[in-house]
Amino acid sequence: MCGIVGYVGHGDAKEIIIDGLKKLEYRGYDSAGIAIQQRGQLKIRKQVGGIANLEELIGTEDMTANCGVGHTRWATHGAPSTINAHPHSNQDNTIAVVHNGIIENYVELKNWLIENYDIDFKSETDTEVVAQLIGVFFEGDLLDAVYKAVEKMRGAYAICAVAADDPNKLVAVRKDAPLIAGLGKDENFIASDIPALLKYVKEIYLIENNETVVVTPDSVQILDEQRRPVKRDVFHVSWDADSAEKEGYDHFMLKEIFEQPKGLTETLMRRLNDDGTINLDGISMTKEEIENFNKIYIVACGTAYHAGLVGKYVIERLARVPVEVDVASEFRYRNPFVDDKTLFIAISQSGETLDTLAALREAKSKGARILSVVNVVGSSVARESDDVFYTWAGPEIAVASTKAYTTQLMCMYLIALHMAYERGTITKEFYDQFIADLKEIPDKISYFLKAKTGSVEKLAKKLYNRDQVFFIGRGLDSAVAYEGSLKLKEISYINSFAIAAGELKHGTIALMEPETLVVTLATQDFLYEKILSNIQEIKARGAHIVSVAKDGKEDVKAHSNETIYIPYCRDEITPLLSVIPLQLFAYYVAKEKGCNIDKPKNLAKAVTVE
Repeated sequence: MCGIVGYVGHGDAKEIIIDGLKKLEYRGYDSAGIAIQQRGQLKIRKQVGGIANLEELIGTEDMTANCGVGHTRWATHGAPSTINAHPHSNQDNTIAVVHNGIIENYVELKNWLIENYDIDFKSETDTEVVAQLIGVFFEGDLLDAVYKAVEKMRGAYAICAVAADDPNKLVAVRKDAPLIAGLGKDENFIASDIPALLKYVKEIYLIENNETVVVTPDSVQILDEQRRPVKRDVFHVSWDADSAEKEGYDHFMLKEIFEQPKGLTETLMRRLNDDGTINLDGISMTKEEIENFNKIYIVACGTAYHAGLVGKYVIERLARVPVEVDVASEFRYRNPFVDDKTLFIAISQSGETLDTLAALREAKSKGARILSVVNVVGSSVARESDDVFYTWAGPEIAVASTKAYTTQLMCMYLIALHMAYERGTITKEFYDQFIADLKEIPDKISYFLKAKTGSVEKLAKKLYNRDQVFFIGRGLDSAVAYEGSLKLKEISYINSFAIAAGELKHGTIALMEPETLVVTLATQDFLYEKILSNIQEIKARGAHIVSVAKDGKEDVKAHSNETIYIPYCRDEITPLLSVIPLQLFAYYVAKEKGCNIDKPKNLAKAVTVE
């Protein structure tokens, strides 16, 4: 992984490919490269670091071409290096390949190629095996060679290949990793994500699993595993490249923090009927089906997992159905108890997270009803689900998720409310008041951002040089603590650690020393006295305490070094508000440390490997 761009037409392939790769930088990467088809030969250039390094390497070199592929890599096999960077070529440099994903049997294939064809491998990657495989099968027809290579491969991948001796043609294949084809006039494209192509096309094909696509200047042909043509409806992209601009903010992450009121309003108001009731468009579950569920699994990774923790709390509390939240990478390996009375909720920003997709398929194979909460229309998770609930966050460019998280929370509240009302576990009065409270959240976040951002920035400037930070909370606050800790470690690289506050005394309190920085969340009214006791325990050991509390909770000041107040709201929905200061704190700490905020090291936006 992480970004693929391919072009064939009458334009400048190098410029178009590099421009497309820049639009995919948000996914995170450690090297970049390009291969062009030039006068019967392939010219490959690649470099460690950013795309700017690749451009500097190329300089004024003649890279004139009308066909080629490019890639930004996030290391899976082999350390970041020029040799391991994509594109990879075969033995005689006549085939070039870029690849997202993992070839699981690459060692077996590598040994087979060495023994039977005396191949001399140059890199540590699994991708070079793909290039060499296509190379040994190539007899003048790139499509035929790709099919033969794919027959031998196991794993998850999106692959795009170009051959010196099969001009003006790209062949790409998809299995469990995102791939699209862009439809232009006298030019066509391949990419791993829509933003790469927005400058050039608005009409695309979404390539499905186990499909191969042949791209020439005049046509895009999709084929199935038996090489039969596939008819595919054109997907019209409704958003434009301007939505990916910073609009005056220093970083996309800060812009996206400030876009949260808009995203939450969109996610909520699009789902409310004129009478104020919830309309879960994309969800076709009947009242009888909802009543029939006896267990719910929420499965996700990273930030989406933290949204799932909040989802568990509100679904159990309102709908009175047992909910289990699991990390997607672990779910299918423990043989979970799933049947046709199970509701499986997958949460994924990109809709392409491979661990989540694999867990979804496992649950589906056992008869579960699949409901996905995603931000990307037409994504793999969305297409393989029975019901889809879109978050309407808009494009999220920064690797560290902010607005996708809060809109995921909003979706979980709406799902919980709908299920509870259908099951008769809440009254109409409670239902109406809860929705009214949700409607107030965007304005409350806007107020906080306008009134308190400056004070959070000052706090970050004061505390940014700490080596470690602890986040604690009780109930819903513990779920938010996990997300606050993740945001800080993702972009500032500070060792941060989150724990349920009641667990402090079972080991972690041994780490409390004078000036240890502890961020405490104290927003749950019915647990307020409990968290105050925990604060006193760590204060007695000299910790430096920053507390987040609701307006009116003045007594927390006596036990804290600094206190950040959020607007008052009901306990159940405080995560929508309490995470905002934690996002801002992480952002400004990282800024003070001089970190690459939008593209933190070693991270990727869409993780398409297990």
